[in-house]
Amino acid sequence: MSMRWFFFLVLILSLPIPAGADDTATVKMSAMREDTPAPTRFIVKGTSIVDLARGSSPVFFKGVGYSPYLPGETPIYGDSPANDHRYAEHVPLMRDLGLNYIHVFPLKMPARFFEELDRTDLVYGQDIWVWAYEEDFLDEQFLNKTLQQIYDVIDHTYAVGRPDRLVLFSVGDELQADAVMRTDARHPDVRNFTGRHIVVRNRTPTEIALARLIDGAMEYELLRYGRRHLYCHTSWTHIGPIGDRPDLEVPREHMITPDIGDLSCLNVYTYARGVRTSPPGSVTGSTYQGYLEDLAANAKKPILVTQVGLSTSPFEPKPWVPGFGGHRIEDVPDTYRSVWTDIRTAWGREKFAGLVFFQLHDEWWKSGEDPTDSTRHERQDPEEWFGIYEVGPDHTLVPKGDIAETVRYLFSDGDNSGLTPDP
Repeated sequence: MSMRWFFFLVLILSLPIPAGADDTATVKMSAMREDTPAPTRFIVKGTSIVDLARGSSPVFFKGVGYSPYLPGETPIYGDSPANDHRYAEHVPLMRDLGLNYIHVFPLKMPARFFEELDRTDLVYGQDIWVWAYEEDFLDEQFLNKTLQQIYDVIDHTYAVGRPDRLVLFSVGDELQADAVMRTDARHPDVRNFTGRHIVVRNRTPTEIALARLIDGAMEYELLRYGRRHLYCHTSWTHIGPIGDRPDLEVPREHMITPDIGDLSCLNVYTYARGVRTSPPGSVTGSTYQGYLEDLAANAKKPILVTQVGLSTSPFEPKPWVPGFGGHRIEDVPDTYRSVWTDIRTAWGREKFAGLVFFQLHDEWWKSGEDPTDSTRHERQDPEEWFGIYEVGPDHTLVPKGDIAETVRYLFSDGDNSGLTPDP
């Protein structure tokens, strides 16, 4: 080697390495291919969601989760939501809460729900629940069966639903830690995926499964209907994406980062793992705000908090899960007010596209321990007590103390015409 080339090599090796450039082989990446068409109404612009029907300002969704099942009804054994008069009560209740967004859980809502929706200016998001306890999320039979279910939901949206009112499809909700780690252990070398629309690199095998499902759903909608909506996966704090917490249910190498698709959707409960061990927020000092600020610091896409709420079950049946149940009705409004203040004052608040309270009314059908479970409101099952309303003797919805009024006050703060953020 000549002395000239020797000195040139020494110079190159001595130059500083740009921040982040020394770890490109392990940096998680999720992107949309440039030739993928944008949705026709709600689009992502930077870290915001914009409603093209209302201009170019970012939107903030003020939402409530909704599953219309009443006592004696359950989706666990295949029941579809009834197509009856209940929506003439429920939809106006939601409108009067001041919300602008309904996060819908049943896969196929009936025609009468959408007829009532037409009487309002509300929009909605469609949750597509995926079996969260699967042996292997990358099993081809599972992927094919799940994709067919997703296609059915998309078809129903165009046949019965209101595609012009739909904000997003969420593919999968709260995958279980054991299923995540089983899948990852079986496919240690599956780390990258290039689909027709989604490109991901350096991801976990479970995240690759999610990317395949979302990519397949997007391709189906575009090919069959010539348009698409926003897509996401809804995760929960127990399995990431914030990893420097001592109470997560998975090791760091198995964490799920729910940024595959157009936006990040995450259920963030005040008492949840990863949240209660967070540092204090910069304004309110709460661990909830601390978690939100950590999310914002790492976010390159809009964030939608898809669930937050409290169970008012008569007691807390699982002392090893503090906060899951046993909340007094009179104490819930304070938590709702603090959560609202946390997200609206957090550092990086401009990255949050909305907050959804869980849920409109108590769900007697959970957790489906036996075929008669939906006929009784079980004191020992916190899952049955998250409603803003309880179900009265004649199946009408009755406000729980001041919870509904509190939500109405919070959602009516600032702009209530719908979809622009409070100033």
